[in-house]
Amino acid sequence: MAPAAPDIELSFSRPETTHAVTRGAARLLADMGYAPLMEVRLPNGRRADVLALGRRGDIIIVEVKSGIDDFRVDRKWHEYAPYCDAFYFAVSPEFPDGVLPDEPGLIYADGFGGAVIRDAVPEPLAGARRKAMLIAFARLSAFRMLRSEVS
Repeated sequence: MAPAAPDIELSFSRPETTHAVTRGAARLLADMGYAPLMEVRLPNGRRADVLALGRRGDIIIVEVKSGIDDFRVDRKWHEYAPYCDAFYFAVSPEFPDGVLPDEPGLIYADGFGGAVIRDAVPEPLAGARRKAMLIAFARLSAFRMLRSEVS
C-alpha cells in the first residue's frame, strides 16, 4: 500500500494573484461588452489596473487588490473616481468579506473570469472629461496595437 500523500497547501505570490485577478476582471468586462485596457496612466498620474470602455462611451475603472495588505497600504483609490463613470475593486474569491468599503462596486475574479458581486453606483463624467478620456483611450489602444505588430 502506498503512503498517503501529504496535505498540500497552495500559496500564490502577490504578483501571481494580481495577474490572475486582473486577467479575470478583464475577461468579465469583455464578456459584458466592455473593451478593457490594462495598466493605464490617468491624467492625475495614477495608474488604473483596468480601464474599460463601454458601447455607449461609459468608462469603468477596476482597482485590483491582491490581498488585505495591498488594500491597507494603498489609499489612493478615491483618486480614480474623477476619471470614470463607475469604480470597482476586483479581488480573488478568497479575499475576506468586510474589509473593502461598501461604496465601490466589487468583482470576484480569478485567471479564468469573474463575477460582479456588487454593482458600482454610477457617477457620470462631465462631457469634456469624457471626451478627453475617450481620445486618450483610443490613442493608447492604437499605439499598443502598433507596438505589438512591429515587435
